[in-house]
Amino acid sequence: MSFQGHIAEAPSAGAGTQAPGAGAAGASPHLFNHRTVENYRRSLADGVDRVAARIAGTERPFTGISPARLAPEIDRIDLEQPLNDPTAALDELENVYLRDAVYFHHPRYLAHLNCPVVIPALLGEAVLTAVNSSLDTWDQSAGGTLIERRLIDWTAERIGLGQDADGIFTSGGTQSNFQALLLARDEACALAAKNSAAPLARHDILPRLRILTSEASHFSVQKSAKLLGLGQDAVIAVGTGPERRMRPAALAREIERCHADDLIVMAVVATAGTTDFGSIDPLPKIADLCDWAGLWLHVDAAYGCGLLVSPTRRHLLDGIERADSVTVDYHKSFFQPVSSSAVLVRDRAVLRHATYYADYLNPARMAEQRIPNQVDKSIQTTRRFDALKLWLTLRIMGAEAVGALFDEVIDRAAEAWELLTDDPRYEVVTKSQLSTVVFRYLPPEGPARDLADGANLFAREALAASGEAVVAGTKVDGRHYLKFTLLNPETSLDDIAHVLDLLAEHAGRYVNERLTPELRHRAG
Repeated sequence: MSFQGHIAEAPSAGAGTQAPGAGAAGASPHLFNHRTVENYRRSLADGVDRVAARIAGTERPFTGISPARLAPEIDRIDLEQPLNDPTAALDELENVYLRDAVYFHHPRYLAHLNCPVVIPALLGEAVLTAVNSSLDTWDQSAGGTLIERRLIDWTAERIGLGQDADGIFTSGGTQSNFQALLLARDEACALAAKNSAAPLARHDILPRLRILTSEASHFSVQKSAKLLGLGQDAVIAVGTGPERRMRPAALAREIERCHADDLIVMAVVATAGTTDFGSIDPLPKIADLCDWAGLWLHVDAAYGCGLLVSPTRRHLLDGIERADSVTVDYHKSFFQPVSSSAVLVRDRAVLRHATYYADYLNPARMAEQRIPNQVDKSIQTTRRFDALKLWLTLRIMGAEAVGALFDEVIDRAAEAWELLTDDPRYEVVTKSQLSTVVFRYLPPEGPARDLADGANLFAREALAASGEAVVAGTKVDGRHYLKFTLLNPETSLDDIAHVLDLLAEHAGRYVNERLTPELRHRAG
């Protein structure tokens, strides 16, 4: 028997085991190309209609479903048996995803840094996924490369980093912070080796490196230090004041202590918008200290970057223009779909620390020929054209319109702070410079006050289970607190007041159920 004959007979061995439409012939109608554009239009239109109907009819941000209830529905789906029908698949998706999704557009979603998204960005998302450009090399993206580069230049101009600035889009603030600290680490190692009187190996330098950052900064600073091969004690938390902003005097002491202990401060990380408190570190004073000590200054503006386009509050970022690197998250305060972030640097030359030339992809000769391959400065290879979403947002809405939306949520947070300050049921930590409010329910003085932590934990969980609203939680000085993160301009003060009443009801029930009749009487 010939080899070809053997191949021809092979399928008969598995006769009857393939699903209808299986094989290349059955799969071809699902490929997006010039022959299937009508299938594409119909399928996407049906999907858009489903989402639009959900958004139009959603009365609460969440159904309150638990993992234990939803998991069996997903587990019993047989992925080996395709439905062979887009409508049937969307019907199924309604039950396992759309029905119970958390809807950030709802005005009573008040939890994490998830924003409702603007329609121009959704248009960009539809375009970029269909064309499917990969932004690693010019020959995979063409104009996409130039659009991303123009947006990096635009952002650098807004920050004020100067003519030598550059950067790259990333998956989010954690990756942006990681890449910035990778560049800072390698710059610190190179400088230490250069200034050493005797030859100094890299493994001798790494244990001496330190990162100074606020005790309220994002956890990704610690995570980055771990991934970069630094010691457990590489990150030094610098004290904050009552407003949860880094204290420059405390930073100066830590810089001097590191110098006295023959340690190398590889970077100071200032935060322009802490996750919990929306606080912005005193950037000008921190920049002064970094200039004085010759230190790399990284500003994590993942949250506060919306101030770059604010018509009224841009001054809150004064000093950011003096940073060596900056993180921005457009998918937080520019109202973009996840993911859309970038890391920017003052001196494009430092991006060489992320460069690796592969003969099959971006050989060194391409750089010599000035072919713009974005992989030369990214820690990712394959990368989505996420910049298109921001591009269409700016071209359709304009930057000032985006900034006005961010101003709106900051105004609402200030109103919520006043509401909570006047409410005897609650105490507030500090007034945010951005759009978060950290607070907690306070039971009456006496025995009930000891139940405060449990009452706040219970209230948050009970509220989420009801689906009426979603709020966040955090710890402050070891105690449990609740948190509003306001990123929806449609959230009203009435929405906030209603959520506060719901939280107080749940927390009060928790306290009453745990107090004995005698203690309830003593508590009033």
